[in-house]
Amino acid sequence: MTTLSSPTSSTVSPSRGTLPPAAYGTYESPMIGASHSGHSEPEISDNDDTELHSVSWNQDYSCFAAGTSRGFRVYNCDPFKETFRRDLKSGGFGIVEMLFRCNILALVGARTNAQYPPNKVIIWDDHQSRCIGEFSFRSDVCAVKLRRDCIVVVLEHKIYVYNFMDLKLLHQIETVGNPRGLCCLSHHLNTSVLACPGVRRGQVRAEHFGLNMTKLIKAHDSQIACLTLTMDGLLLATASTRGTLIRLFNTMDGTQLQEVRRGVDKADIYSIALSPNVQWLAVSSDKGTIHVYSLRVRVVGEDAAADSAVRTPTLLCQNSSNSLDALISPSTGANPGSSLSFMKGVLPKYFSSEWSFAQFHLPECTQYIVAFGSQNTVVTAGTDGSFYRCSFDPVNGGEMVQQEYVRFLKTESRQR
Repeated sequence: MTTLSSPTSSTVSPSRGTLPPAAYGTYESPMIGASHSGHSEPEISDNDDTELHSVSWNQDYSCFAAGTSRGFRVYNCDPFKETFRRDLKSGGFGIVEMLFRCNILALVGARTNAQYPPNKVIIWDDHQSRCIGEFSFRSDVCAVKLRRDCIVVVLEHKIYVYNFMDLKLLHQIETVGNPRGLCCLSHHLNTSVLACPGVRRGQVRAEHFGLNMTKLIKAHDSQIACLTLTMDGLLLATASTRGTLIRLFNTMDGTQLQEVRRGVDKADIYSIALSPNVQWLAVSSDKGTIHVYSLRVRVVGEDAAADSAVRTPTLLCQNSSNSLDALISPSTGANPGSSLSFMKGVLPKYFSSEWSFAQFHLPECTQYIVAFGSQNTVVTAGTDGSFYRCSFDPVNGGEMVQQEYVRFLKTESRQR
């Protein structure tokens, strides 16, 4: 095994020096080497004391991975079923990051893992059932993000970007204290965008690697609590630690395109999701309500026949605030506002806010991550081992309807 010294206080130990080309070329293939077939019954039983450490979506929200005290598991969302699991005697994983639906995963051990400590990232090939790459750091890893061409490792004050083929360091990014491991990537082949906290409170750094351009966005007055990008990386949604407002930005020029209100009371935002067609935004928080908002961003090829297609915001040629009007268009439904919104500019900003278009209520004691499914549905995975699918009316909004509930892991543990 070759060990390479890195100027980042990390070590990289790829087996045979590089990732196997065969493994790299299987990104769109189904999961391979399942050791356990899943079931779609309402209850998936566990006869042991397995604890749930984390849940995370893959890049297109078609699957999610669960890090447990015994290993990791992968679940398909539609239809819901457990795809496979890996149980280890050495302990569990606190972070499990998938790469679409392929056999390559990034794993970070939980504090109880005797073999893989929380300061080490393991690149795992589940087809070969072995580690094909390894990164070690002096501090614990907060998050790992994957693209087809790069691996991003997030520490509390720094982000490292590595080339996927040879694991060589490409970029280092300094951030403000980032214990949540906030970072997101674009996933279109023709764009390479990374968004993360900047070096100042409330600032987001949008790194356009393909254009060799950095944009610093003053998103909030408070610290950033959550952020996400569209698949092409041209739209950014953010929330602060106050948790009352969610803002949408153009990552090319940093202009704010829209602002919606979750509520008035402070809340801890757990996740933000943007629909593939860029018509909807969903937010989950510790208040136990999933909020869905209608977006007013113009998209290419916007017609009824293309609802199921991924559509790209027309932002490439919109690089100044003078062209913002071209980005705003009516969507299927409109977010409700205050009855006093006609007095905008006179009354406090609260009265001119856009409120959520649709809502779904969940237990407040659990952290949920939210994503969009097909045909106006929202899916959530919770750290109590629960999975929900609910639908919303794209014209009238209001209370969403529960379509499915599965307890995929019986546990009372909370996410670390």
